[in-house]
Amino acid sequence: MDDGHINMPEGEVYTAPIDDSAEGYISFEFPAVFAGQFVEVIKLSFSKGEVVEAKADKNKALLQELIEMDIGARRIGEFGVGTNFGISHYCYDLLFDEKMAGTPHIALGRAYPKCGGINKSAFHWDLVKDLRSHGALYLDGEKMIEKGEFLV
Repeated sequence: MDDGHINMPEGEVYTAPIDDSAEGYISFEFPAVFAGQFVEVIKLSFSKGEVVEAKADKNKALLQELIEMDIGARRIGEFGVGTNFGISHYCYDLLFDEKMAGTPHIALGRAYPKCGGINKSAFHWDLVKDLRSHGALYLDGEKMIEKGEFLV
């Protein structure tokens, strides 16, 4: 749990996933920012923990360049959920955006060893998924978040 001692403002729960566990497809409504450039409507497909297909409506070439940075850049290094109800809208500042209550996020690239992560990369890039108006988050088959509301 991020309590604001290192990462301000406070407001997220995060961990490192099992390295080869990601399977499926995810899209991101919020733009991701890298070095002042926006990558919009990102769509990723995963197999055995690795991005096997990456699309974007804007700056697809940058997205491809980033996930090809090194071997670890194609893997998820972090999975987190925002818990800060004081942050109500996306503001294009990741230190705030990833902490919006009810929004999960993943980071491609470097994992946190203190969370059991093993993925190594020069890259760590958070991507925020908006579930506040529709959608749900399931962990181990149990629904944890629906339409941005915590069910536990």
